[in-house]
Amino acid sequence: MDWKEILRRRIATPNNGPNKKKSEQELKDEEMDLFTKYYSEWKGGRKNTNEFYKTIPRFYYRLPAEDEVLLQKLREESRAVFLQRKSRELLDNEELQNLWFLLDKHQTPPMIGEEAMINYENFLKVGEKAGPKCKQFFAAKVFAKLLHTDSYGRISIMQFFNYVMRKVWLHQTRIGLSLYDVAGQGYLRESDLENYILELIPTLPQLDGLEKSFYSFYVCTAVRKFFFFLDPLRTGKIKIQDILACSFLDDLLELRDEELSKESQETNWFSAPSALRVYGQYLNLDKDHNGMLSKEELSRYGTATMTNVFLDRVFQECLTYDGEMVDYKTYLDFVLALENRKEPAALQYIFKLLDIENKGYLNVFSLNYFFRAIQELMKIHGQDPVSFQDVKDEIFDMVKPKDPLKISLQDLINSNQGDTVTTILIDLNGFWTYENREALVANDNENSADLDDT
Repeated sequence: MDWKEILRRRIATPNNGPNKKKSEQELKDEEMDLFTKYYSEWKGGRKNTNEFYKTIPRFYYRLPAEDEVLLQKLREESRAVFLQRKSRELLDNEELQNLWFLLDKHQTPPMIGEEAMINYENFLKVGEKAGPKCKQFFAAKVFAKLLHTDSYGRISIMQFFNYVMRKVWLHQTRIGLSLYDVAGQGYLRESDLENYILELIPTLPQLDGLEKSFYSFYVCTAVRKFFFFLDPLRTGKIKIQDILACSFLDDLLELRDEELSKESQETNWFSAPSALRVYGQYLNLDKDHNGMLSKEELSRYGTATMTNVFLDRVFQECLTYDGEMVDYKTYLDFVLALENRKEPAALQYIFKLLDIENKGYLNVFSLNYFFRAIQELMKIHGQDPVSFQDVKDEIFDMVKPKDPLKISLQDLINSNQGDTVTTILIDLNGFWTYENREALVANDNENSADLDDT
């Protein structure tokens, strides 16, 4: 019988004698008591009939609080043991050499030039002899991934070995980074990454010449690039997976190469010449040597042709103290944005400055606001001002926004013209280069022809 029907009958049946009537309040109280009783029984009965809920695995583990020192130590030790075990599962140098020997022994002729090949049958034989640590690499999907256009259905031994090396390197690096993950949550805070890079410096031959007094500035310069591009929301932490997925770590570890060319060092943000260049620029701009940059000091950055309107926006949006850019980190963000204008993170930085009304898009008013400053600089330098209407039409033609009257950040990124558009609006030299691009190309061609003639 339904519990509601039982409740209704109990209330309808008097239990205090035939002549005694209960008050309305007493009836309500009794009704509530009975309801509570039967509902609790029903709820409890339902719980007992659903024992399978107990088999659901636990998915939340509370982190130890700051005052729970013993639990914190236990967690740290268990993580260290886990990472050590994972490290032992990786191929060491001797095992890698043995793998290369087996691959070379089982190569399948003919060779393609000087490149040794191996077919699937021999590939499986090597997998059986290479040991349990190598088992994961000898799967059919790995062979298929490396199989291209060989008419004998073979793969390159060198390509396969490089694939294994890359996988091992990724796992080693992930374990190395995880050792600095104090929270144990799969991400690194700024201080964690600083510690990682600081301890990495002695292992990079290309940084041998750095003075120890410069280490803190080098670490700051290196860490800033990771956080500028991988932490766009400025949460103060980066996923280890994101660090491994980007090319920055490759660039940093490239400094292990003792014979790295001068050109490679100049283009590598993490090299000693690059770090010294950026820090040297900062010191040269800081004329009063107070460790901060004023608007006037920052105006001399690069070719010293950025507009005052744009610089005003920099100091409105960036962290400042008494009207001056606070520290080296803030300056590094500025440099990374201007030197990488094709990158989404850099465009996001500049777009925020251009979006003066904070509407999430640029309209004709925004474009005119910034280009008017370019026109004023052109007059000062004796150049004939260009019509804003023409420039505005060119910008919209380049970007092709979804809304013909508004340019969003995504429109700017999708157009692949974001670097050109932002340069036109903030830098006189950049605008002049864009405006005279055809003449400059013709000049370059003439100079090349003259060199060829000689």
